[in-house]
Amino acid sequence: MLVFLTAVAHQSFNVQLDRPEVDWLLMDEDGSLLDGRGTPIAQEDAHPDIAWGTSDLFREGAPLVAFFAFMLESRELRWFQSPAAGYEDPVFAAMVANGVRITNAHVNSLPIAEFVMRSVLDEFQHAAQWRDQALGRRWRIHDWREVSGSTWVIIGMGGIGTEVARRARAFGAQVIGCRRHPSSTDPTERTVTPDQLDQVIGLADVIVLSAPATPETVNLVDADFLARMKPGSLLVNVARGALVDDEALIQSLDSGHLSAAILDVFLTEPLPEDHPFWAHPSIRVTPHNAAGGVGRLARQAELFKENLDRYLDGRPLLHEVTDAIATSG
Repeated sequence: MLVFLTAVAHQSFNVQLDRPEVDWLLMDEDGSLLDGRGTPIAQEDAHPDIAWGTSDLFREGAPLVAFFAFMLESRELRWFQSPAAGYEDPVFAAMVANGVRITNAHVNSLPIAEFVMRSVLDEFQHAAQWRDQALGRRWRIHDWREVSGSTWVIIGMGGIGTEVARRARAFGAQVIGCRRHPSSTDPTERTVTPDQLDQVIGLADVIVLSAPATPETVNLVDADFLARMKPGSLLVNVARGALVDDEALIQSLDSGHLSAAILDVFLTEPLPEDHPFWAHPSIRVTPHNAAGGVGRLARQAELFKENLDRYLDGRPLLHEVTDAIATSG
């Protein structure tokens, strides 16, 4: 059984993933292929059965394009373990069309939830004022909003939305979730369905977007949605840029209706240098980095280790989404 992964991931995790029946195919940072001993291999001689995508692929200078291009050309590939939860990118549908099973991962939910809490606290407490005053050695106090007693609406109650809800409630917030199929186990005061969303938008001090980009959610946050939001409320998007109408958001912020927008995802990434979001005083831009907590790396390895054992034993894989991709594609 030949497993394809980056040389970085192999160096970090090969000891805990070693199996007698497994050989390794590595992609170096320059896109070249090596065997587990570091010997170069021609692409036409490499036929992996399994591929494991890891977070290091998304760092600057990593062979991301070469890695996915090779997988798409590998007709023997039968299973790909993704490092992320989303699977709407067309590359996944192309892999499924080639007969590849795909499993996703929810290991990023914890750092993303922490990012959301940090960002909201930063805005509520006007922390930028403290930072600016410290730089100028000015001693001034100000009042700020508390999360306790605030109301949050979380759109998308998957792994990310669930973890955000748990943390917001721990701070004393009232949390309303939104998902297609509400569950009694949701860590919310109540959960509504998408057709009931209009009833709760105006209650929220904070709206968090953590839903996938689908035909139903593209431009969900349009001019009408924004007008329904509570004056002075906060929008947080850690889902996909396609969920927000950029122009409508800028107009809402310019009018003073919203207090701020925290955006980690964008319709075009990297965000173009001339995009108005960069300079807008009420928009906080981060480079799709909310999942950057280092604990996710070990969780990725633990998930792949478990799924690798399951695959070798012929047992069901955790978080398999192949059917969902095939249906949506």
